[in-house]
Amino acid sequence: LGMPRLSWLLLGTCALLLGPAVRGSPGQCPSLCHCHGDLQHVICDSVGLKKIPRVSEATRLLNLQRNNLGGIPTGAFAESKGLISLHMQHCQLREINSQAFKGLKKLVYLYLSNNQISSIKPGAFDDLTELTYLHLDGNQITELAKGIFSPLVNLFTLQLNDNRLRELRPGTFAGAKDLRWLHMSGNELSTLHPGSLDDVENLAVLHLDRNKMSTYPSAAMSKLRVVEELTLGRNPMRSVPDNAFQSFGRYMEKLYLDNMGLERFSDGAFTGVTAVKSLHLENNKLRTLPRSLEFGTITNLTLSSNPWSCTCQLAPLRRWMDSTRNRPDGTCASPPQQKGKQVSSTSMSGCRVKPRKAKKGARH
Repeated sequence: LGMPRLSWLLLGTCALLLGPAVRGSPGQCPSLCHCHGDLQHVICDSVGLKKIPRVSEATRLLNLQRNNLGGIPTGAFAESKGLISLHMQHCQLREINSQAFKGLKKLVYLYLSNNQISSIKPGAFDDLTELTYLHLDGNQITELAKGIFSPLVNLFTLQLNDNRLRELRPGTFAGAKDLRWLHMSGNELSTLHPGSLDDVENLAVLHLDRNKMSTYPSAAMSKLRVVEELTLGRNPMRSVPDNAFQSFGRYMEKLYLDNMGLERFSDGAFTGVTAVKSLHLENNKLRTLPRSLEFGTITNLTLSSNPWSCTCQLAPLRRWMDSTRNRPDGTCASPPQQKGKQVSSTSMSGCRVKPRKAKKGARH
């Protein structure tokens, strides 16, 4: 993360040896703040600041949390070129202006959570070529301009949970090709347009739970290659189509499809899914599971609060329970003789199941 620690210490020491500083200049600890390590860490948490203080180029971490700053004037960080970590949570920020962080070419961590940010102007993130972690969760952002993240060529984690995003358009993530963790839970997303995730095909973690998607965004997801964790819970989605996860099925280990009102999977919904370990299906309206779902790698499965139809179609599930001694809660709603029983206690010994490698079209 930039210079080795020893270099930072030397830099901080040099800054102090250059002679006495004029009061209020960047060479001194700002009034009301606490400073550590020769100004390397400047802590101004909850001290009633109304504007951003000037800090030394030796400063690596600046904590401005819980002050009523309202905005970020252009050039506010012009003398803070050494900053690596900037904390501005709970600062009542309303917008991020163009060039807001100009000069912060070494910044790696930027925390802007829990403000009132409703707009981010084009050019807001200019100069942040080293930024790796960006936290914008808990704001009021309704849209993201095309290319807004394009300067962030090293961005790894982007937190956008609990905003008011309604749709994702192509070009939103242009330039952020190394993004691996994208958190967009708790927004108002109803549409992920085709192409909207094409620029971030290396995503490993994608959180889309607590949104308003009524159909699975197949076209938007089709370029993703290595998703390991996908959350879609609490979206009003009734069905999952064929090949939904195929492009990243070899890598996907965790899938959350809980609390959706989900009624059915297309038979080929799990085509290509070969690595899933954790599958969450509780609180839906599911009666059966698709033939494409392979249980071989699953170690954690939640089934409760679904009206399961305990017929031979669930025989592969029962066999998996027997072979792993895994007994997830799941109650049969039909047929009448099984109603109210646990899926794990129903006998399906009379079900003949053809081997997995049987010719295509073989029915269980």
